Amino acid sequence: MSTFPSGLRLAAVAGALVLLASGCSNANSNKNSADAAGAPVPGGPSWCGSKKISLGLTDGFGGNSWRLVTTASAKAEVAKCKSVTSFSYADGQGNVQKAISDIQGMVAKGINALVVFPDAGNAVLPALRSAYKANAVTVPYRVDPGGKPGVDYTTWIGADFANDGKNWGNWIAKNLPSGGNVLFLSGPAGNSQGLTELKALHEVLDPSGKYTFIGQQPFEVTNWDPSLTQQVLSAAIAKYPKIDVIVSDFGPSLVGALPEFEKSGRSIPALVTSDGNVLSCFWEDHKAKNPDFKLFTVATGNDNARLAVDWAVAKATGGTPPADTQFEAPAFEDSVSGQPNPVKCDRSLPGDVYLSAELPGAQQAALFNK
Repeated sequence: MSTFPSGLRLAAVAGALVLLASGCSNANSNKNSADAAGAPVPGGPSWCGSKKISLGLTDGFGGNSWRLVTTASAKAEVAKCKSVTSFSYADGQGNVQKAISDIQGMVAKGINALVVFPDAGNAVLPALRSAYKANAVTVPYRVDPGGKPGVDYTTWIGADFANDGKNWGNWIAKNLPSGGNVLFLSGPAGNSQGLTELKALHEVLDPSGKYTFIGQQPFEVTNWDPSLTQQVLSAAIAKYPKIDVIVSDFGPSLVGALPEFEKSGRSIPALVTSDGNVLSCFWEDHKAKNPDFKLFTVATGNDNARLAVDWAVAKATGGTPPADTQFEAPAFEDSVSGQPNPVKCDRSLPGDVYLSAELPGAQQAALFNK
């Protein structure tokens, strides 16, 4: 998800919290990052140099389970490098002006490196540019804020959403070879993630001429909000008597509406999406009565933050940057082939947990109980 990915449990992450963590960057860099003195710390990861730094992480919106897990993942990654002596966190709470102020506040505190989830996109670009020109390693990630690396910020660590679309399309072509009606749901209208995924889907499926995309075009708008997703999907179920596969870039939000198929005497169709424990357990509970209900997921992408952290720490401490500048979410579950994993449902954990994340499920669950 790019701008406001919604989990099923809204858990406020308020204020600026001081934790242990780190940031990210690329080969394009400002004076501080280019001239960082240091070498990889013996026994530590290659991206951890010896120069001591402070790092800040700001979210445009931090108040849901996906963001809680993503922030905790960044914190866990930073903890691998002892050269990061402090980490500050700030939640913009969905307010663009607060998000801008948070970035400015980090710079005023003298943060050496800054990792930013720029939910508001281009609106925060001037603040990123100011941080960069103040010689802080400045790394926006996942959402493209516009601008240019080496001019407006150190680098942008994106996500390969086209890869998700291709994985989904290839699975559909293999498992529904006769074709069918495809319903695609994404976040806010016009969001680049959804458009990129959709383009890749069309590139895979259109040559066969067997697949018809139904629903609002280019995609059904959900804002990645579970309650709105339920309304949108319920309306689509009522409108279209034949839906062969649902594609969504935030699978857990679909759970509330999927029983509408059963209420109308129809099997839940194949679902290709991103993972979430609540969705996997829903599949376990409903697969027996729904013969068409196949499930394929890719990792939801919490670990995009880890790649950003690795880059930022490397550039600021004198470590070796990773080779990749984009996070590529791996395929995670396939109810048909069981590869690379069968569907994973852990009933000992909350539905808000994302088992594809490197952060263990039990540690994720602890975040929701604070």
